[in-house]
Amino acid sequence: MLLLFGKIGDYTLYYLEQAGRMGVFLFQCSWRVLTPPYRFFPVIRQINFIGARSIFVIFFTGGFTGMVLALQGYYTLRKFGSEGLLGSAVALSLIRELGPVTAALMVIGRAGSAMTAEIGIMRNSEQIDALECMAVDPWRYLMVPKFIAAVISMPLLTAIFDVVGIFGGYLVGSLMLGVNGGTYFQGMYQSVHWVDVEMGLIKSLVFGLLIVWISTAKGYFLHWERSGGFGAEGVSRATTSSVVLASVTVLVWDYLLSAILL
Repeated sequence: MLLLFGKIGDYTLYYLEQAGRMGVFLFQCSWRVLTPPYRFFPVIRQINFIGARSIFVIFFTGGFTGMVLALQGYYTLRKFGSEGLLGSAVALSLIRELGPVTAALMVIGRAGSAMTAEIGIMRNSEQIDALECMAVDPWRYLMVPKFIAAVISMPLLTAIFDVVGIFGGYLVGSLMLGVNGGTYFQGMYQSVHWVDVEMGLIKSLVFGLLIVWISTAKGYFLHWERSGGFGAEGVSRATTSSVVLASVTVLVWDYLLSAILL
C-alpha cells in the first residue's frame, strides 16, 4: 500500500513539474514575441514551412470533408423534406467546428511533429547548448519565429479548408444529388453570420498557439521526458507524445471554446 501511494505521489509531482515547466516555457516565448528585436525572414521561412507547405493536405482533406458532409447531410435532411438546407448544414458544420479542428489535426501531423523532431534533435546533439555558449538566445532564435508563424498560418489554413469544403459539398449536393445550386448557396448566405465566422477564427488562433507550444516544448525538454532519453529513440518518443498530447488538447479546447462562445 505504501508503495502504491509512493508511485501516485511520484507521478503527481512529475506531472505538476511538467505543467510548471510548460507554463514557464510559454511565458518565455510570449515575452520574447512581444519584445524587440524582431526578425522577419525567419518568420517568413516558418510561415512557408507551417502554412504554405500544408496547403495541399488542407485542400485535399477539406474537399473530401465537405463532400462527405454533403452526402451524409443530404440523406438525413431528405427524411424531413429539407434538402434545401444542405448548404446551411455544410457551411455551419465546417466554419464553426470541423474546419478549425480538422485543419489543426492535419497541421499537428505534418508540421507539429516536424517541429518536435527538429528541436529534439538539436537538444540531443547539444546544438541548443552551443547557441547559448555563443550568446544566441535559443528562445528568440528557434521558438519565436515558429510561434508567430503558427498563429498567422492557422486561421489562413482554416479559411482555405472551409472554402474548399463548402465547394466540395456543392459538387456532391448539386452535381451528384440534384440539389439546386442557387438554393445551396442562398441557404448558406442566410444562415451563416459573423458570429459563426468569429468562432472559427478564435478557435483557429487558439489551436495554432496550442500546437506550436506543445510541439516546441516537447522537443526542447526532451531530456526531462519520463519515457524519453537520449538518442533516436528519445526523439521518436517525444515526437509521438507531442502529436498525441497536441491532438487531445485541441479536442478538449474545442469543447471548452464552444461552451464559452455559444
